[in-house]
Amino acid sequence: MAGKLRFPRVKGWVCMKTRAAVLRDVGKDFEVVELDLDEPKAGEVLVRFVASGLCHSDDHLRTGDIPVRYPIVGGHEGAGIVEKVGPGVTRLSVGDHVVTSWLPVCGHCRFCSRGQTNLCDLGRFLYDNSLPDGTFRYHEGSTDFGQMCLLGTFSQYAVVSEASAVKVEEDLPLDVVVLVGCGVPTGYGTAVKAGEVHPGDTTIVYGVGGVGINAVQGAAHAGARYVIAVDPVEFKRSTALTLGATHAVASAEEAHELAQQLTYGVGADQSLITVGVVSEEVVSAAFAAVRKRGIVVLTGMGGLATKTVHVSGFELTAFEKRLQGALFGSGNPFDDIPRMIELYRAGKLKLNELVTTRYRLDEVNQGYEDMMAGRNIRGVIIHEH
Repeated sequence: MAGKLRFPRVKGWVCMKTRAAVLRDVGKDFEVVELDLDEPKAGEVLVRFVASGLCHSDDHLRTGDIPVRYPIVGGHEGAGIVEKVGPGVTRLSVGDHVVTSWLPVCGHCRFCSRGQTNLCDLGRFLYDNSLPDGTFRYHEGSTDFGQMCLLGTFSQYAVVSEASAVKVEEDLPLDVVVLVGCGVPTGYGTAVKAGEVHPGDTTIVYGVGGVGINAVQGAAHAGARYVIAVDPVEFKRSTALTLGATHAVASAEEAHELAQQLTYGVGADQSLITVGVVSEEVVSAAFAAVRKRGIVVLTGMGGLATKTVHVSGFELTAFEKRLQGALFGSGNPFDDIPRMIELYRAGKLKLNELVTTRYRLDEVNQGYEDMMAGRNIRGVIIHEH
């Protein structure tokens, strides 16, 4: 593997070549180009990616819903093998298999010290997409490229912080466990942690894509009596019924009526919003569907400047309903990623069934076209080297 690396000297720094899918600006499609990649610096590792999941968040880069610095290497759900380590790296060694975490974890900031590692202060770098030292590793001539979530998994190779890579066992299929880097723990935690699903609960999941399908699995594992999956795409509804949903409907209106029937007019215990683009309509519907002291969890995203939460303050106060945001499912990447793998090994968490289509890197735009058309639960890029 190491023999495939090219490290020519270029103007005083060491670089190699890598093919990557990049976005040059808002509204542009992904473009596959060859970039120069610096060698890892202190606390960093070079990863040869085997697979990368196609998550809706990368389409948010294209639409501008997530504000970032352009140009940028896409991809934030990856699995691969460590090829080189920089000075001072202690967590990882050459040859280690890793799943990347799109949320870096320093382990010692105010939030990490409180166990809220999904809110680690290193997350501030997610907006300009430089690595934690404030510099960039990808270059095209004199142009620097950022890395989506400090990763850039739509590249054959990436230099990432060791705070963003979780070691996994070498016998695991990387093209499958790649999903535990984002979609699986985000959806699962949306139900189990942020949503606080308990045995006997009635849970509604709005949007059954790569995140929502795992909210379905999480709610079922937590013992929900009824799990109502909501999606306009019949393929996604039928898939949800095989992975823990007890009911599947096409609209929020149907879900509300069904929850009322199942709970004798009380309402759902949780409404979990995992749609690709959050709107005022889905938030209002989710808020209306929950009971007194019910929880509405917002995991999906809309545009930064878009106001999507407009609910009755009277109802919020009088019924003590709760609106809860969830980042990475309110979880801990370095605990939850191994935990998801343990559940997968035990046959209690479905991963293989989530991968609908595998693509080559050059097919990245087709993958997103398929996602937006509702043809995939999760698409995965298989890197060729």
